[in-house]
Amino acid sequence: MKKSPHSDHKITLKPPSGVKSNQSHVEPQAQVLQVGILGLGIMGSAMSLNMIKDGIDVVGYDPNPMCCKNHRKAGGSLAKDVETLGRATRRIITSLPTPQALIDNAHILASIQSHRLIIADTSTLDVCDKETARKILHKSGHILLDCPLSGTGAQARNKDLLVYSSGPKVAVKEFDSIFAAFSKTHHHLGAFGNGMKMKLIANLLVAIHNVSTAEALLFSENLGIDAALAIEVLAAGAGGSRMLQVRGPNMAARDWKDATMKVSTWQKDMKLITEALSNSHTPAPLFAATQGIYNAAMGLGHGDHDTAAVFDVLERMSKKT
Repeated sequence: MKKSPHSDHKITLKPPSGVKSNQSHVEPQAQVLQVGILGLGIMGSAMSLNMIKDGIDVVGYDPNPMCCKNHRKAGGSLAKDVETLGRATRRIITSLPTPQALIDNAHILASIQSHRLIIADTSTLDVCDKETARKILHKSGHILLDCPLSGTGAQARNKDLLVYSSGPKVAVKEFDSIFAAFSKTHHHLGAFGNGMKMKLIANLLVAIHNVSTAEALLFSENLGIDAALAIEVLAAGAGGSRMLQVRGPNMAARDWKDATMKVSTWQKDMKLITEALSNSHTPAPLFAATQGIYNAAMGLGHGDHDTAAVFDVLERMSKKT
C-alpha cells in the first residue's frame, strides 16, 4: 500500500468482514488515508480512480456488478453491501442518482453504532431531500455534509472539478485532503444546503453556455468557418467559456454518444433549477429559452447521449426543408 502524506489514519492488517482488498501484504506500521465511496457510476468512479492514484485506500460499493468490477480493477477495495462499507471506514463519499437512493442508504448507515460516520454527499439533489437524509443520520450521531460537484464526467477524470461543500466546518476539514485528491478547488460555503444552492447557480450557467456554444458553432459553420477552428480562436477571447472548451469539440465532431452528462440526467438538474427559480421569484429568460432545446434533444432520442447533442437539435432546426 502506498504511503500517503495526508493522514494519520491506520489501516487494519485484515480488512473488515465483507471487504475484499487488492493488497496482498500491508506493513504493520503502514499509514494510509481511508475513505469509503458509495456509488461508482460516471462521477463516483472518476473520483475513486483519482483518490487511488493519490495513495488513498478507497473502499467502494455499487449495486451494479460491472461498476464494482471496474473499481476492483482500478485498485480499490470492495464492500459486499452498504452496511459493510459503513463499518469499514468512518469517512464516506456518496454519489447517488436519486433522492430515494440517498434516503434509503441513510437509513442503512444510521444503523452503524461502532463509530461516528462523516458522509460527504456529492449528489445533485433537492436540498429538502438532503435535509431528510441529514436528519436520519443525525439521530444516530452521524454527520451528513452537502458537497455537490461542479464539472462533467470528463472533467472528473482529469481532476478538473470544483467541490461546493456545506455543513459543519470541522467535519468538512476532515475531507480537505480527500477533496484535493480528485478536484482542483474546494469552496466551503457555510450552512448545510448552501453547496446545492451554489450548484444550481452554476448549472444555470452551464445550461445556457452549452446551448450558446452549439448556437455559436452552428453559426460559424453556416458562415463557412470550420467549427474546430472557431473553438481554437474563440476559447481565449471574451466569448470563450468552459462549455466551449469542454463540449465544443464534441459538437464540432458530431460525437455525443460517450456521455459525461446524459441529457436524461440533465433533465433532473433542469427541474431543480426551475423549482428554485420559482421559489426565489427570480426571472431567468435565458435559462427558460434553453429548456425547449433540451426537451427536443430527448424527443430526438438523445436521452442516453451527452448534452453536447443540443447541437444536433439546432442543426436540424437550421436545415431547409
